[in-house]
Amino acid sequence: MKTFAAVDLGASSGRVMVGRAGPGTLSLATAHRFANEAVRAAGTLHWDILGLYREVLAGLRRAGPVDGIGIDSWAVDYGLLDATGALLGNPVHYRDSRTDGVAARVAEVVGEDELYARTGLQKLPFNTIYQLVAAAGTPQLEAARQLLLIPDLLAYWLTGRTGAEITNASTTQLLDLGSARWAGELMTTLGIRPTLFPPLRAPGTVIGPVLPDLGLGRVDVIAVGSHDTASAVVGVPAAGPDFAYISCGTWSLVGVELDAPVLTEASRRANFTNEAGVDGTVRYLRNVMGLWPLQECLREWGSPDLPALLREAAAVPAFRTLVDLDDPVFLPPGDMVGRLRNAGADPSAGPAEIVRCVLDSLALAHRRAVRQAQELSGRQVDAVHIVGGGARNELLCQLTADACGLPVLAGPVEATALGNVLIQARAAGAVGGDLPALRGLLRATQPIVRYRPRAATAAAWPAAERRLRA
Repeated sequence: MKTFAAVDLGASSGRVMVGRAGPGTLSLATAHRFANEAVRAAGTLHWDILGLYREVLAGLRRAGPVDGIGIDSWAVDYGLLDATGALLGNPVHYRDSRTDGVAARVAEVVGEDELYARTGLQKLPFNTIYQLVAAAGTPQLEAARQLLLIPDLLAYWLTGRTGAEITNASTTQLLDLGSARWAGELMTTLGIRPTLFPPLRAPGTVIGPVLPDLGLGRVDVIAVGSHDTASAVVGVPAAGPDFAYISCGTWSLVGVELDAPVLTEASRRANFTNEAGVDGTVRYLRNVMGLWPLQECLREWGSPDLPALLREAAAVPAFRTLVDLDDPVFLPPGDMVGRLRNAGADPSAGPAEIVRCVLDSLALAHRRAVRQAQELSGRQVDAVHIVGGGARNELLCQLTADACGLPVLAGPVEATALGNVLIQARAAGAVGGDLPALRGLLRATQPIVRYRPRAATAAAWPAAERRLRA
């Protein structure tokens, strides 16, 4: 039996979890939770990375002696270091407007079909490739000598060692899918310096010991699936290969796990992405807006009692109003209720009606993505696993089962932290086996709630989908 600290940073909150793992045993406890709030300064939206690092250190100290530390976070964002290794300003938030219109500029230099063939990535306006093109010529980027993605930046501050874990590197749209190396030629074509990017490392690699002056004792930092979705997919308790997953939080990452990428023109047009997973797998998925609109509405309403609000929303008639959650109008923070009303929600609707609109629309988005993932990949699924914070939302889970016409298995809520712990535990010899073996340990130790599709609603969902498309 060994103990591991999982640092799990989401786009709206962070946590340090303590996991204990050994043969037949896997448990998780919370050491520290904290908010992750963006900061706008001089017109630019930033992450408070130093504040997050402070909270991570506080959590690691509360965790006590551990046998390893692993870090995962959201994707695409980065910190820049100068020649001395000092951070050149707070990282810019992916929701900042600096990338507006940049994708079109890049497409004039490298066609979208060529970019997809090289990287396998869906076109999202905030991908790292677009952030760096947007930052071209700025004094900060000119002074930079090293670029580190968020988990790698925190690992550097803990160990003094730089690198780029491959599951997160694959989200930048700057990794060559065929060779699993940085796409240096593509970078040069777009005016991005390849020398900014550190060597790649795989999940399970020991990065190095924590620096002595941090007071955390003698413990190694271990690379995990440092993109939080990569760790979340490890934490899916599937019994076989024929499953779809929805890692549901601020975003819903909806997809299937494959052995090889899907690079067809149909896949590109459907905006599906091929991201590196643990053990050489491919996370074939699509980003759906997720619970972000609901989170923003709750913030605007002063954080009301969510369980009570969900009970009220469950009593609202289905499909009274629907919105397209893929519309980029919902991407920025602020005035979410107003934007939902402008996009189709009833202008006179109260909170319960707005919540039902969001959850009906999100379930429809889940339905569309699960069906497309099957069609485009040729992988037929017999169940949908919802992991992450969305697994707590009983109404959303039932609506997703109804929409997809498939059983939904909800949980674990902390799948990302559990996946993080499992890769550390395997690297440290506390557990063994491949991904199916790790998932077997999850099934044996973690609570899972099953939602069956309700036959009475089956005909309503295709009609609602047609109505939304119209």
